[in-house]
Amino acid sequence: MKALVAVKRVIDYNVKIRVKADKTGVETANVKMSMNPFDEIAVEEALRLREAGTVSETIAVSLGVAQCQETIRTALAMGADRGVLVETNAELQPLAVAKLLKAVILQEGPEIVIIGKQAIDDDRNQTGQMLSALLGWPLATFASKLKISDGHAEVTREVDGGLETVSIKLPAVVTTDLRLNEPRYATSTPSASGVVTIGFFFARMMFGSEVSPMSFSRTHLQVTAPE
Repeated sequence: MKALVAVKRVIDYNVKIRVKADKTGVETANVKMSMNPFDEIAVEEALRLREAGTVSETIAVSLGVAQCQETIRTALAMGADRGVLVETNAELQPLAVAKLLKAVILQEGPEIVIIGKQAIDDDRNQTGQMLSALLGWPLATFASKLKISDGHAEVTREVDGGLETVSIKLPAVVTTDLRLNEPRYATSTPSASGVVTIGFFFARMMFGSEVSPMSFSRTHLQVTAPE
């Protein structure tokens, strides 16, 4: 049984965000970048499933610029078995991310996909839901506990009224909440030998014409710092 985890490269949560002078976005030049914290939780949970003998292989996938390879290497340092980078310079929106992830999932054939509930840079909380719909797989969001047995995932979810426990049939998509686990510390960064890089156009060929340029279209009108 394979587990696939999506990991996003974001500005480190300890960095003070600065808005560009022209207000078109935030400064990323010479800024420390790290793995999205919710994705770290997803990697940790996949590794715990492997250590428990439930999962045989953990695959970390990232989408974006070449530097996203560093994020995958962090996942490998935590203990992931392999990494896949879909390299593109396009600004990826959640629907485009979900479509590209579907292409990789169809290629790799995991039984469970674990991703962070949201990224701390845009806070959209959309990719997991869109990916589930595109795949036609069951979905459990905001997981604070995960148990897999007999072809099902039992997920305790954090909801407004407290906790809700659901059972979903595998294959499935699960998005992680903060209290699911505490990620381990990556003591060393491995080489890039465990990372397979594929171009966006190859992913597009795997998935088909639905990964269209329109999936990436969005214009920033203005970005302002909080008062």
